[in-house]
Amino acid sequence: MMAVINPKKIIREWLGIHDNAADPEFFVGTSPQAFRDRPRYNLQETIEDSLTAWRENPIARRIVSITTQYVIGKGIHFKAEQESDDRFLHQFWNHPLNRMDIRIHEWSDELCRSGNLFILLSSDPSGMSYVRAVPASQIQEIKSRDNDLEQPISFGILQPFSINQVPDSCSYGIRHFPAADRLDPTLEPAMLHFTVNRPVGAQWGEPDLSPLLRWISRYSNWLEDRARLNRYRNSFLFVVKARFGNEAQRLQRQQQLNAIPPAPGSILVTGEQEDWSVLSPQLESADANTDGLAMKKMIAAGAGIPLHFLAEPESENKTSAESAGESTYRHFEQRQKYFLWLISDLLQHTLARRAQIDPQINPDCSIQVTGDDISAADNLVLSEAGSKIGELMLQLTDREMISDEEALRIIYRFMGENKSIKAIG
Repeated sequence: MMAVINPKKIIREWLGIHDNAADPEFFVGTSPQAFRDRPRYNLQETIEDSLTAWRENPIARRIVSITTQYVIGKGIHFKAEQESDDRFLHQFWNHPLNRMDIRIHEWSDELCRSGNLFILLSSDPSGMSYVRAVPASQIQEIKSRDNDLEQPISFGILQPFSINQVPDSCSYGIRHFPAADRLDPTLEPAMLHFTVNRPVGAQWGEPDLSPLLRWISRYSNWLEDRARLNRYRNSFLFVVKARFGNEAQRLQRQQQLNAIPPAPGSILVTGEQEDWSVLSPQLESADANTDGLAMKKMIAAGAGIPLHFLAEPESENKTSAESAGESTYRHFEQRQKYFLWLISDLLQHTLARRAQIDPQINPDCSIQVTGDDISAADNLVLSEAGSKIGELMLQLTDREMISDEEALRIIYRFMGENKSIKAIG
């Protein structure tokens, strides 16, 4: 009798999965543990170092602020397809306890500094939601599903103790908040987690400043040393050489000179028995600019921005500067796209919570979230393209070579607008 081989059963036995466990097919190519995360102590140290660098180092703060300025720009706008949903979302956005127009700048900065954004959602009995960002250093653990680490179940938050509370020696005051679920929402507090720079197979993101911290520190130390040396560059010491009978005579002469030192610009007359000279520091600073520029290039390369973004014009002209900024704009476009998705996901969760109270709210309503243009030069190029193609399309329509609808479609395409052009009556 031939035995029948069951591949699923073999996989289940190999993974140690029982019949009542999660679907083993979802395990293929994944891991139930985030084996590619940094060690916990190292991750917290990196986040804290990034925060310290942002607070104390002007280059680190400038890198973070540049990212936020391009990602947020003049603001973020959204429009819900259903009128009742759109009205509620704008109430949520402008609520005095949310102030989202201001809060999104803080969130973008936090994504750069820590690579993680934990947003705590809470709702009142009317279904209005309120958001607060929790520092990544307070998150002690992320529990995910056994078969997929990208589906968090709960977040353990270290709760600070008040003065009247005396915790046990083995208690760390960790409170668990469930992950927000848009498909099965509740009005209980829940948490959302967003990451950037997250390796595949990891739960935690990493700061944008993480690979730059070492070089920012070296550049700061180098610059501080140069400033200290240049401060004393014009300082000098008088060296007096003479023949003394004993040590007491030398000390007596030194005390006389220390009591009445020669003033700058004064005339000094000495005898043949004394030889005066000046001892001043020799900095040899011919290569100092090259050394500092090399470290600044390493920082700019790690941040993905050209040198002129860090107040270092070097030898660039306008053409080379625009060419160097192209890859930087792509990086900011990718970050902006992710941030707009973040806002869209947050708005969908707030709609789902409101829908539990208000039957007029459609939790599956489509929401269009748009951001500011990354580069103003794009508008100029698109407007020039639209103007030139418009003249050509006008000639073609006059000769009845193409229809008006087709001409409008092509014009909108060259102007970078995706519009559904209806037939002109």
